[in-house]
Amino acid sequence: MTNEPTTAAAATTAAALPLAPGDWALDPLHSAVNFTIRHLGIAKVRGRFEKVRADLHVGERAEDVRVSATIDLASIDTGNADRDAHVRAADLLDVEKRPAMAFRSTRVSGEGEDWTMEGELTIGQVTRPVTLAVEFGGLVAVPMSDHRHAGFEATGEIRRSDFGLDFAPGLLGDVVKIQLDMQFVEPRTA
Repeated sequence: MTNEPTTAAAATTAAALPLAPGDWALDPLHSAVNFTIRHLGIAKVRGRFEKVRADLHVGERAEDVRVSATIDLASIDTGNADRDAHVRAADLLDVEKRPAMAFRSTRVSGEGEDWTMEGELTIGQVTRPVTLAVEFGGLVAVPMSDHRHAGFEATGEIRRSDFGLDFAPGLLGDVVKIQLDMQFVEPRTA
């Protein structure tokens, strides 16, 4: 697999984006939603969510790009089944009342490899603004396929307390660091 070059001129003009316009499909086998949170203030616990749906709509300009995602909160995996069951329970995350979190972009800006995505994150009944730093990894032609994959890494952080998830203060940190590794498949051309 080789990366196809993206010209600097295409990346810096307002009308051109490094991706073809259309609706790009998530490649769930090569995508991950990861997080890190402090435990007791001294160590980090890392985890991921196994079930995510995401849509990427690319327009002619950055202003026309839209991203949305829904994450199944019950799909949490921290590498410890007992801990995961406790986090899902009513006294913590309460996945019965908060089955999913949803993200919707409101603005995308940047050029080349470095982009910023602003949006709204909803957990339960609470919606708050979130800003993610996005690194565009490039486009790759997939062998034995007639379409390309685009790779992205997005990072940011949220505060649990902003979403009413202020359980276990002192035990768990308030800041949750987010790392998304996402691949999307180029739309088929007619």
